Formats: sequence, structure tokens, C-alpha cells
Amino acid sequence: MAPKRKANASIGYSDAAGESSNKRSKNSQPAPKAFTNGHERSPGTGNAEGSKFDHTRPEERSGIVQRKYYPAEMSNERCAQYNNNEIPRPIALLENAIKDTKAERDKIAVGRSVIHWYKRDLRTKDNKGLSLAAAKAREAKVPLICMFVVSPQDYEAHFTGSARVDFELRTLKVLQKDLAELDVPLYVETVEKRKDAPKRILELADEWGAKHLFCNIEYEVDELRRETMLIRRGLEKGIAVCPVHDDVIVAPGSLQTGTGKQYAVYTPWYRSWVAHIHAHPELLDEHPRPSSNPPSARKKFPKLFDVPIPDAPANKRLEPNDQKRFEHLWPAGEHEALDRLQRFLAEKIRNYKDARNIPSANGTAVVSVHHSVGTLAARTSVRAARDANSSKKLDGGSEGAKTWISEVAWRDFYKHVLAHWPYICMFKPFKYEYTNVEWEYNDKHFKAWTEGKTGYPLVDAAMRQMKTTGYMHNRCRMVVASFLAKDLLLDWRLGEKHFMLGLVDADFASNNGGWGFSASTGVDPQPYFRIFNPITQSEKFDPEGDYIRKWVEELKHVKGKAIHDPYGRGAADTARKGGYPKMIVDHATCRKRALDRYKAGTGRETA
Repeated sequence: MAPKRKANASIGYSDAAGESSNKRSKNSQPAPKAFTNGHERSPGTGNAEGSKFDHTRPEERSGIVQRKYYPAEMSNERCAQYNNNEIPRPIALLENAIKDTKAERDKIAVGRSVIHWYKRDLRTKDNKGLSLAAAKAREAKVPLICMFVVSPQDYEAHFTGSARVDFELRTLKVLQKDLAELDVPLYVETVEKRKDAPKRILELADEWGAKHLFCNIEYEVDELRRETMLIRRGLEKGIAVCPVHDDVIVAPGSLQTGTGKQYAVYTPWYRSWVAHIHAHPELLDEHPRPSSNPPSARKKFPKLFDVPIPDAPANKRLEPNDQKRFEHLWPAGEHEALDRLQRFLAEKIRNYKDARNIPSANGTAVVSVHHSVGTLAARTSVRAARDANSSKKLDGGSEGAKTWISEVAWRDFYKHVLAHWPYICMFKPFKYEYTNVEWEYNDKHFKAWTEGKTGYPLVDAAMRQMKTTGYMHNRCRMVVASFLAKDLLLDWRLGEKHFMLGLVDADFASNNGGWGFSASTGVDPQPYFRIFNPITQSEKFDPEGDYIRKWVEELKHVKGKAIHDPYGRGAADTARKGGYPKMIVDHATCRKRALDRYKAGTGRETA
């Protein structure tokens, strides 16, 4: 799942009154609460009849806030209720449903088959839900059936980009082949309307005589509510729906501060995470791969083995040349994921701490796309790094291994944040008091940023890398995000959406967390006055300009340190001849503007 923004909406808008009107008034208030008859409306159900939205607000008109599938923006008061534990979180409702129905589900006898429903766990190795489903089927001597639902509306609602959809569908082809070697079918079906998916899943279970359906939990709001509903509806039909934790190593809610609260700061959370895994080392144990189905599987369900993987939906198709490029850049499947991980552990992890921030160093594992689509479990990565380390302690041994494990842990952290503060799925920043910061909605600036034509070489190199490859180095993600939110003062959700649409490794929790860090609206404890200087960042992390010259062809002939600021360091003629633009804004001026705007928006004006 991704941010709730309309995927095909235009970004930004032009106003006859001019650029100064492309702002959100600092006095504007959040839209009405998302309630119907006093209850919070469930996202994904569409707009209730008679619902009214203020389409004159720039975040509405710019396509940030999506209304095709989701209700009005949650109020700050409602966010505070979540913070104060005054209303139940969707994950708590799911966990209660799992607990309350366990006895009833345990009584259900195994049917003619057992199902594993694949989502973002597209692998056969170290997959908890799949392993449990296979064990249940093996014990009852019935076939294991795997399924995957393609939902075009989910792709649209969640801002899943075309490159990511392409990678997912190519991965399904690999997975289908791997499972077929075990005589296990992978049935893939497109369900056009997202609201029909739960019903169709239960219909298929009934058609195949399955009384048990396993899946791995996703932590976004829609998915948590969907699984809660499926458990209840499944029981009505005599089907045990069994969601389990697998996408994280430590389940959300397992770690608490000394006062019993959820951690909102990474460092103390990480210490607790490490201690928890050391106390429960079984969390890193590998879940067994399924064994072969009984020979009867192909006789009982012959048609399921002949189902092709569908093409991408029309609104998510890559052009043929782009498709070939991404297929070359990002080979799909868990075999590629494991090979890439092993190469990193063998060749790069020793120097990871020093090399990870240098974009041109090629010093990272680049397995984020595999973690995102589930061809590689985070548990597998951490276990492999631990086993390759000189210490079995996650926070010990070599600096490279220790640092990489701590970076993988960020993925768990952001999913814990997502589960505990679900309103970040609802257009709200973690620091919801920042809702009234007065953002800009300048079409010209946003276009320059997306095209890599801001006049700041490191920013432009990073944006062009993403446009060409669907990937961006993590240090660069922070730099370009800070530039959009602080220098351009554009609504950070514009950038969040653009990343979701453009990155092949897009993951809602991590993407939202990263943008919250850069816009100072997230869980990071640093205040809003942390503003990256894009030239300083360039000099520090691309000192020789190798990364810039690779991606900004217009500057390939610029010599020395002028590469970081060609117009300000004597290389204006070379830059101009190459067609490279001047800086669209002045950093010092924009820094002051951002500080003033943040102070005003958060009620911190000075006398």
C-alpha cells in the first residue's frame, strides 16, 4: 500500500493570480473529520453520498489528497485521539480478531486444499505464511494452492509506479515456475474493483474446497482492516483465515519504552530491537520451504497450473524500450535477491560503513527492491549478515556488518511507526501539528525538480538517476527531499507521491518515514531548522563529482570543484554551452524563508 493520493491526477496547478497564490493559507484548517454517523470511515469504500470536499484547496487541486477512493482529511483532534489511545488502532482490531476467533478457527477441519495468499512476500524461501500453509497441507495430505490478486485500483490508489508493477509481475513469473517444480500451482487473477477482492478470495477458497487460508500481514490501514474483515467473513463460510507476522522481524507492539509507550525515536528503539532479538533468537530462524505437493495435485486442480501471469493494467504499462531497460537493470525473483545479498556480504559489507554515503562508490547492497516486493525477507538479510559477521551479536563485530544490520532495522522501525500511528496513511504527517505549515505549489519549480533541472548538480544527478533507473542512492534521497521541502518549500507530499510512482523499490512506510525526516514532519527528533545545504552535501559525498558527471551530461567537461556550483565557481561558460540551467532558487534566501514559514505554521512566531 502507498499514500492515499490519486495516481493520475495532475501535479500542481496554474493560477491566474500568479505564483504567490499557489500556497496553502497558514490559517486554513483540515477538512472535516472522516466520520459517518460518528464512526471513522474505512478507506477504500469511496466517498459517501453527499460528501463534500473543498476542491479549491491546493492540496486537493494538486492531486496530493486523493478523494476517488478515500474520505476527507483526518482532523488533528482525531490524530490526538490515536496518540492518546482513545480509539483503537486497526492493528489492534486485527490482533483482537485473530485472538478472539482462534478457538473457532482451530475447530475447522482441513478441506480439499490449503491456500497461501501471496501479497508482498513473493518467495518460497523463509516465508512464514507459506511455510505454515504448506505444513497444514502436508499434515492433511492435501494440495497446497498459492494465489495472487492483481488489483488495478489498488495500484492506482496506492500510487504504485509502472516500474514497480513490472517488477512484481516479472517476479510472479519466476515464482510460478519455482512453485510448479514442487507441483504447487500459483493462480493469478485480476480483480478490477478493489472492494471486490475479499469476496473473490473467499469464493475461490470455496471453489477449491479450501478451509484454511494463510497470508502475511501488511501494516497499512487498508490492509489491516481488510484482513480483520476477512477473518470474520471467512468464519461465516467455515473458512479459517490466518494472517501472521512475517514482513518484519519483530512484530509491532513488541517493543515499548519504560513508560509503556511506542518508541518514536530510532536510536532507543534500535537498542530495544536488538535486545529483543537477542532474547528471542528464534525470530531469526528460517521458515522451511514447502515440500512437493502430492502427485494428486495436478489431477485435482489441472486448470490452476495453466493460468498465465497477466500483463500490467493499461494505466501501469511501461513502454517497450523502458520495459527492456528495467528488465536488464532489475532481474526479478528470489534467486536474484539471494545472489545479490551473498555478493554484497562477500565483497562489500566490510567497507559498508565508510562507503554507504558515497553515491559513486557502489558500496550498498541494493536489495531494497527485493525487500519491498518480498523476494527477500528482512529476517533472511539480518540472519545472513549475522552469520557472516565476526560476532553473533547484531550490534557487535565488524563495523560494516553492524551498520548494515542497523540500516535494515530501519525498515522494521518505520512499519512499527505505521502500525502505531495509522493516520500517516491518511494524508497526515506524524507531527500533525505541522498540518498548517504554509506550503508552496509552484508548478515551474516542481517540474524543474522532477526533471533534474534545478541548477543544483547533486540534486539534478539524483533525480535523473531515478528517472532513468527507477532507483536513487539513499543519501541522495535525503538531499533531494530536503531541497524540495525546505529550499523550494513545496508540499512534501508532492515529493512523497513522486517517489512512490518513480521508484522500483517503493515502500510506503519507508518512503513516508524518509520524507517525514527530510521535511521535519516525521518521527525524527531533530527540529525543523535542520536544512541540508545541497552544495555542501555535494562536496562532502561526491567530492570528485563522479556521480554528478555520470548523470548530468551537460557538466561532464566541468573541471574540479566547479562541478558542485558551475555558475558560482567559474565554469559558467561550460555549463551554459552544455545547456545546464542556473540555480532556480538561492539556498540562503530559501533557508530563511523555510525557517520563518515553519515557525509560523507551528505557532512559533517570534516577537
